Amino acid sequence: MRHRLVVPAVLAALVLSAATVLAGAPPARSPSSDSAVVRATVDTSSAIVQLKGDPLSTYAKTRPPAGKKIDFSSNTVKAYRAQLNQLRNDFKKWLQANAPKVRVTGQFDISLNAVSVALNGTSLDLIRSAPQVQAAQYEGLYYPTGDPTVDPDLTLIDAFNAWDTVGGPADAGAGVKVAVIDTGIDTTHPCFSDAGYQAQNRLGDTRFTNNKVIVAKVFNMKTPSRHYTPEAIQDHGTHVAGTIACDFDTPASVDGVSIPHGISGVAPAALLGNYNVFPGDVLNAHSEDILNALEAAYGDGMDVANLSLGGNASGIQDLLSMAINDLDQAGMVVAVAAGNSGPGHYTVESPGSAARALTAGAATVGHFIATPLSVGGETYPVSSGSFATVSADLTAPLGVVLDGSSLSLACSALPAGSLSGKIALVYRGTCSFSTKIRYAQGAGAVAVIVVNNSGGDPVAMASDGTPNQPTIPAYMVGLSAKGALVADDGLPATISATSQYFVSGNNDIMASFSSEGPTDVDFRVKPDVVAPGVNVLSSIPHQFCDAPPCFAFFQGTSMATPHLAGSAAVVIGAHPDWSAAEVRSAIVNTADQGVLKKFDGSNPASDVNLIGAGRENLLSAVNASVALDPVSVSFGSVPSGAGQARSFNLTLTNLTGSGQTFGLGLGDDGAGVTFSLGTSSLTLAAGESASVEVTMAAAKGAAQGDHQAKLAISVGGAEVAHAAVYVFVK
Repeated sequence: MRHRLVVPAVLAALVLSAATVLAGAPPARSPSSDSAVVRATVDTSSAIVQLKGDPLSTYAKTRPPAGKKIDFSSNTVKAYRAQLNQLRNDFKKWLQANAPKVRVTGQFDISLNAVSVALNGTSLDLIRSAPQVQAAQYEGLYYPTGDPTVDPDLTLIDAFNAWDTVGGPADAGAGVKVAVIDTGIDTTHPCFSDAGYQAQNRLGDTRFTNNKVIVAKVFNMKTPSRHYTPEAIQDHGTHVAGTIACDFDTPASVDGVSIPHGISGVAPAALLGNYNVFPGDVLNAHSEDILNALEAAYGDGMDVANLSLGGNASGIQDLLSMAINDLDQAGMVVAVAAGNSGPGHYTVESPGSAARALTAGAATVGHFIATPLSVGGETYPVSSGSFATVSADLTAPLGVVLDGSSLSLACSALPAGSLSGKIALVYRGTCSFSTKIRYAQGAGAVAVIVVNNSGGDPVAMASDGTPNQPTIPAYMVGLSAKGALVADDGLPATISATSQYFVSGNNDIMASFSSEGPTDVDFRVKPDVVAPGVNVLSSIPHQFCDAPPCFAFFQGTSMATPHLAGSAAVVIGAHPDWSAAEVRSAIVNTADQGVLKKFDGSNPASDVNLIGAGRENLLSAVNASVALDPVSVSFGSVPSGAGQARSFNLTLTNLTGSGQTFGLGLGDDGAGVTFSLGTSSLTLAAGESASVEVTMAAAKGAAQGDHQAKLAISVGGAEVAHAAVYVFVK
C-alpha cells in the first residue's frame, strides 16, 4: 500500500510570524488542497530577545571582509564573544531579580546578539524594560511550504549550459556546502549516494549522514523530551534537497511510471547539511529553532542555507529577517521562499521579506504524470493526488455541474441523484477538493473531474484531512479544457487506468499561490526572482512509495527556493571570491525578462512585486559582470498630494578581471512619477565599486498605486544586468 503524508502545507514555503499580527491578514493556503487553514503564527509562551550590541556578523572588528567568513579562531573574535557572553550573563541576573519565572532556552551571537526565553507567563513589556534589551518578539511559528529527454526545470534555468562553463555536472557546486533547514534528508535515497565523493568530516548524528550529506542535526525547543533525531520522517526536506543537489542523472519513476530522463539537482556535486527543524511529526518550527539551525549551519561552514518555509512577517523589525540580513553580510547566502499566500500584493511572508534574503517566487514546469481522459473525440491529461483512482478503465456520461450558466464550484450540497452514474465536472476554488468530491459523490457521481482555475497543467489534489473522505475516483484537468468539456455535457467519457508521463510545454506561468510584495512598512520589491515551483519532480523518502527509489511532483515556493540555493552553490563554486551579496545579485539581476506569464497563461507578467527581476538564468548568473547592492531600488511610499522627490545610492561592483564602462539607462513611469539617474555611464576598474544616485520625483496628484521602471546596465550597448525600481503612491 502506498502511503502519503498530508500536512497543512504541501505547498512549499515558510514565513516568519511577527510579534504583531495585522487584523484580517489572510491565512496561509495550500494551492494543492484549496482549503484555507488558519494556523498559529506566534507562540506567546516563548520569545526571542535581542540584546544591545552588534552580533559577530556585523560588529566592525569581527565582521568578515567581502568573500570571507568570520574567523572564529582569532583573538579579536574570541574577546568579543566573551564580551557578548558577559552581556547575556548580566541579562540573566536581571531576569533573576525582576522576572524569575523566565527561563533562557538558547543564545545567539553570530546572526543576532540575542537569547531565546520561555516566558512562563511573564509579559514582553517587562522583558523589554531590561537595560540590556534592544527588542523582544514572541517566537514565530513557521511551516513547510509545500510538489523529453532532459530535465525540464533545469532546461528552463539554463543549468546544463551553466554546468558546461564550470567543467560539467561533476564540478557544478563541487565542495560548496548547502544547509537544508527543513524536515530532514533521506540519505538512503539514490539522489544522495556518496559514491565517488571524498571522505568528509561528518557532524551531528552520523547515522543520518554520509559523504554527500555531511551534517545531521535536529532543532526542536518545544518538545525536547521526545528525543527527536534528524531522520527524515516527513517528505518535504528530501524533496527540497533533491532539487538542490540530487546526484547527476539519477533514474526515476513515479507511481510505476518511468521518467524518460535522469533527475539532477541544480548543483549535483554540492555537499548538503540536514538541519531538521520539523523532526518526527512536528509541523511547525519556532523562530528559536530556525535561528539555532542558521547559526549552527554558519558555524559548520555552510556556504548557502535553504529556507523553504515561512510565517507572518512583522515589518522591518522582524528579528529572524534581521538575522538573515546579518548572515548575508557575514558571507552566507540564504535562499528563502516568498510564501504561498498569493495572489495579491502584501502577501510576502517572513523571512522571505528580509532585505538580503534571496527570495523565490514560483512558476510552472510543463510536465507531469497524468491519466488520459477521453471524451468527444479528444483526449485530455488529468492528474490524481490523494484521492481514489480507477483500477480499470471507467466509461460513463460526463455530468457538467452548472451554477446558472457557470461551471459550479460544488461547495454546497448538490441535488440527490442529479449525478447518478455520471462523471461529474466541477470547478476549482473556494472550498477544498474533499468538499467538492464529497458533494458530487452524495449526488450519485461515480467519479469527479475538477477543472483547474489557473493556467498551465493540472496539479496533484490533496485531501483536507477531515473525517469521512470521499471514496470515488477524482482527478484534475487543465483550465484550457474547460470550454470543450462543458460543451461535452452528457457525452460518454472514459478515464483510463494507465498513467503516462506528459510534457505539455506549459512553462513559466506564474503560480497563483506565489506570494507577492511589496513588503509591509517599507514597501520593498519582493520576491527577488522567480524559479520553477509548480510540478517540480524530485526525491522523497522511501516510506512514501511502494517501490523505492521514490520521486514525486510537488508545488509551492518551497520548490522554487532550492533552485536558487542550488544556483548559488554553482555560482560560488565558479567564483569563490565573490561576496554573498555579489552571488545574490548575479542570480537576481541577470534573470530572464519577458518570459513569465500571468496566472491564466496570458500576456507576459510584468508586475515587479509578482516576478521580481524575472525568471532566473543560471548561465547568465555564472557569467555575471556586474553586481548591484541592493538588488532592487525601492523608494517606499509617498503621498499623492505631496509632490515629493527622493534619492537613493545604488552600489555597482565590476565583477570582471578588467576595467569596464557600464552604460546606465532608466525609463520614466509616465503616470506622474519620474525616475532618473545621476550619470549615464560608470567606468570601474576590475573589482572596483562605486555608487550611482537614483532619483524618484512624484508630481502632486500622481496616480495612486504602484509605479515601476527598469534600470538597465549595459556594456558596449548589450544589456548585462537590470534591476527593478519601485515606489508606491498612496
